[in-house]
Amino acid sequence: MEASLRSAAFGDGVLPPSPFGVPASPRGRLLAAIGLGARGRYAAAATLLTGLRASKEPVLASLAASTLASHRRQLGGHAAALVLDGEALALAIAEPRGEPDPDGLDVEGARADALLGLAADNLGRGRLAAARRLVARAEAHTGNWRSRTRAGWVAAEIELASNISEAAITPAEMALETAGAQGACRHVVKSQLVLGVALANGSSTERERAKTLVRSARETAEKYEFNSLLWVACLVEADLGTGHADEYRFRSAELLHAVLRRADPCGRRLARESPWVPTGGV
Repeated sequence: MEASLRSAAFGDGVLPPSPFGVPASPRGRLLAAIGLGARGRYAAAATLLTGLRASKEPVLASLAASTLASHRRQLGGHAAALVLDGEALALAIAEPRGEPDPDGLDVEGARADALLGLAADNLGRGRLAAARRLVARAEAHTGNWRSRTRAGWVAAEIELASNISEAAITPAEMALETAGAQGACRHVVKSQLVLGVALANGSSTERERAKTLVRSARETAEKYEFNSLLWVACLVEADLGTGHADEYRFRSAELLHAVLRRADPCGRRLARESPWVPTGGV
């Protein structure tokens, strides 16, 4: 079970048949929560992560806190995520290096997750200088593919928020190359979306590539039910002017409604209050 959950979280994207039993091991429960969150099943994920945050293993508790932070952030709750990422960093920062994990579920990966999460939290709150400093600080801990991919996302998003689209392309390309080389389906999807947005304001050739990337991201997200990314992919595709904008916006609202139905009360509240999540029609 744990091997298949790891593959679902960081590999081929195929989640074990549902409903599956709660894994016995703490690491298995973390992997299950990551897979559930990717599919927008935030309430089920939060239940697992809340228990793991109380773990006596600081690295596991840190990873659980930063994973929950990412789910809060996906629903626009950057302030709530900031508290959780701070908790994650405090748990991991003083821990000695242990056995490395291929997907960064170790002390270095936990530090990178917390620092990059804090960078994304600050980015979402308009604190670009702080976000840049945190990404730079995280570089020392990005020795695994997952941390490098996430660093590329956040670095690109900072440049996009700074209205420097061309500067976002290099880190976004790096993220896509890293995730693709690993065969990490979900990370490829998000990397395609980030790179697609970075290319959207470029030349006609770059814009056509952006459309291809975003279309591929949407199709893959739909295939594997990555609903946390699918509703976003539909919005981006609508904005790129592919000829079916109204259809994609309706589909995005439909998907977001389904995601919010499966979120915990805190997640739904954060989405309603967020300027980043279009809940007006939901």
